[in-house]
This record gives sequence, structure tokens and C-alpha cells, in this order.
Amino acid sequence: MSKGAAMAVALGIGAAIAAGGAFAHDDVMPKNASAATKAAYARHENFETLGKAFKGLNDELRKGSPDKAVLATNARTINTLATGLPTWFPRGSGVQARPMSEARNEIWTDAAGFTSAAANLRAEAGKLNTVAAAGDIDAVKAQARQTFLACKGCHEKFRQEKKG
Repeated sequence: MSKGAAMAVALGIGAAIAAGGAFAHDDVMPKNASAATKAAYARHENFETLGKAFKGLNDELRKGSPDKAVLATNARTINTLATGLPTWFPRGSGVQARPMSEARNEIWTDAAGFTSAAANLRAEAGKLNTVAAAGDIDAVKAQARQTFLACKGCHEKFRQEKKG
């Protein structure tokens, strides 16, 4: 192998390691982070919590005799997070603040559309919370689907899926 080829391979390996390291540690907020970066990392944590609550709700609904208290707890978490969701996206908190952010620029360029999608999620999550608090398992099953569809509708336009 020539000296130039060896150098190219070494640089390529170094770049791959550096990129992998940057992405592998994206879950750790940098020291002295800006307000927008802090918001992006907090948003990620909120979505992780929201996903766990949806999973907990759905896992419980798959059981022969779902625990109404577990359903109510997860529905309450979903409702609380859905209520705050629009505030999680201050301007400048996209990929420029957190490289692994899945927030599309449309959140800010189509603020009215994003606000409408978030309002739809809040409404559906509120209904889910109400039927779960009442202990109506059949209604929870039906409303869980509607709440999921509200999430999906927002994801289709305002979330970019990260590869890898």
C-alpha cells in the first residue's frame, strides 16, 4: 500500500471513529449548553418518557385483565406530556442545537400546522386520560388508537426519522 493510500485509510478510520463517538454520546448534553440545546435534550427526554407511557399502556391493554390503575397512570403521563409538548420546540432547538434531533424545520416554518397537530394530540390525550380515569377498558382501547393516530399525524410532517 502506498504512503498516500495508507494515509487516506487512516484518515477515513479516524473520521469514522470521531463521527461514531459524536453520535454515540449525543445522549449526553454538552457542558455550557445554550438554552436551545438544553431544550433539545429536554425534549428528547420528554419524548422518551412519552414513548414509555404509550408502551406501558399498550402492553397493559394486551393482557387478559388489564390493571386499571396502570392504564390510568400511563394515560395521565401521556396527557401531561401532550399538554406541554408545544413548549418543547423553541426556535433554534433543531439539529443545530442537537445533531441527532428528529425535529423537522417545518415545526418552525409551519408553526400554525404544528400548533394544530399539537392541539389535536392534546385533545385526544385528554380524552384518553378521562376514559382511563373512569376505568372503561373498552373506551381506553378505542381512545388509545385515536391518541396514537394523533401522534402519527404529527410525526408524518414534523419528524424526520434518523437512520442507524
